[in-house]
Amino acid sequence: MTEKKVNEAESGDVLLKIESFWKKYQKQLLIVIGVIVLGGGGWYYYQNMVVGPKEDQAADAIYKAQQNFGKDSLKAALNGDGTSKGFLYIINNYGGTKSANLAKYYAGACYLRTGDFSNAVKYLQDFSTDIKQVQMMAYGALADAYSELNKNDDAITYYKKAAETFDQDEPNASEYLFRAGLKLELAGKTKEAVDIYKQLKDKFPSTDRGRQADKYIYRLSNEPNEFSTK
Repeated sequence: MTEKKVNEAESGDVLLKIESFWKKYQKQLLIVIGVIVLGGGGWYYYQNMVVGPKEDQAADAIYKAQQNFGKDSLKAALNGDGTSKGFLYIINNYGGTKSANLAKYYAGACYLRTGDFSNAVKYLQDFSTDIKQVQMMAYGALADAYSELNKNDDAITYYKKAAETFDQDEPNASEYLFRAGLKLELAGKTKEAVDIYKQLKDKFPSTDRGRQADKYIYRLSNEPNEFSTK
């Protein structure tokens, strides 16, 4: 048999095998294909008919709660004011939406400002965003809540995170780094506190906290600096 005939025979065998396979398993294959098609259609339907409207509804609901927050009507911002919903309702009823995630930040901030530090931690811990400026403030607020609960190690951790997350905002980043140093100092961790103050001085020299860093370094270590000659 020539090479050409051999190839034709092999091709025919392959086609026969495919045809046989299809006849034997066509029912199962059609089910699988159907699942794939319906799954894709289901995803499209879910995204456009469920997720989209839910996001819109959540965005409408959070707008009024944000207004109440801006007016320092914190109770109304959290629980609603009779005509509009509050952050807690949005969290509980619009889970998975961007507005529900943002509502966790606002709820945590409300609880922090009203002195309910445990609930502040609960909601701030559960919030996250890719917007670094907002994440920095959330970490800072979480650190403040831990500080009020006398959970100093956690407070220090999140003050440092806040300072590192968006250090382009030098006034706020330097403030959070300073708070981390102060917490370390009050905890008796002098060397770590000095290291933080040095970092503050080197990284944010043009900020108020950066300019004050030498004072704290000298007080704790007596290392030569501008205050040692005064």
